Amino acid sequence: MSNKSVAVGVTLAGVMAHCGGSPAGAVRFLVGAVASAPDAPEPYAALAELWRDRRSELEEDVRRDSSLSAVVAQAYFFFLDGEMDDAVMALGSATGARPDVAWGAAPWFGDAQLLGAVRAEAMAEACLRTLDYGHDLDSDAMRERFTPWFRAIDVVSARSPVPESLASMARLPRACGRYDLAFAVCDRALEPAMWTEVARAATWRVMGRLDQAATAFERALALEPDNWSVHLDLADVRAEQGDFAGAAAQAEQGLAHAPGEASLRAAAAAYRTRRSGSSDDLRALIALAPQVPSPGYRALLIDHACAAEGLPRELVAEARRATRQA
Repeated sequence: MSNKSVAVGVTLAGVMAHCGGSPAGAVRFLVGAVASAPDAPEPYAALAELWRDRRSELEEDVRRDSSLSAVVAQAYFFFLDGEMDDAVMALGSATGARPDVAWGAAPWFGDAQLLGAVRAEAMAEACLRTLDYGHDLDSDAMRERFTPWFRAIDVVSARSPVPESLASMARLPRACGRYDLAFAVCDRALEPAMWTEVARAATWRVMGRLDQAATAFERALALEPDNWSVHLDLADVRAEQGDFAGAAAQAEQGLAHAPGEASLRAAAAAYRTRRSGSSDDLRALIALAPQVPSPGYRALLIDHACAAEGLPRELVAEARRATRQA
């Protein structure tokens, strides 16, 4: 066997399944063995045997159990049943919860049958699930662990270049600092698309290349001029560039398409405040702050606004309180 931990896990799983009468307990031992050596074939062989011999019991256990070990096992069971979309998405969920384990190194995840059958939409969703917990993935160790994911993204994006799916898939390599792959995935779109332009812009923005990010957002708006979210993204980039007049103007353009969007209204008020030092605009931002869903974005807008010159101290203090109270 691949290593001592794997051997112990497989042995204990056999005892639990056949002597202890607990296939669920056996699964936990086997997933523990997988975690110690994700590329080892022996735990998967034992899981396949359990699925074949004790399926009715395991189906009920897996349905009731939301633990990480159950999700990892279920991903493989989906694969055994030919449910490739569900297999990939379940593995994405497990990877998002514990990215410190190279779950993607599982032999079945690189299987040609899986990579040839999984839909681009499912691979895209799986990539998004790997990011659900907000772990920092931009390190050499993480890039090594995610190498099987990069390979899968490369294969699936080449086979099925659906723009929205490409944009979602590109988020994972971008989070890992694999900007080259993020761009390459977007480049596979067969024609210009808003989704891939936004993904390119986001990658340029993470890299600190704000001029290129703004240009990509402009291309996205040329393709979908009524998309308020892209107007907001471009307004935020203008603010990062220090162009608060341009940021305010861009947010106002977005409001022409979505006058009720709270984040857009708050951004417009914040950037007007920073541009002109208007107390009335800061009061408008304070009133809108509780409606901005992202606490981080709300705080950023208030920081921008409060940096304007000439604002009354009492009003700035009120705005700071709005950051904490909203």
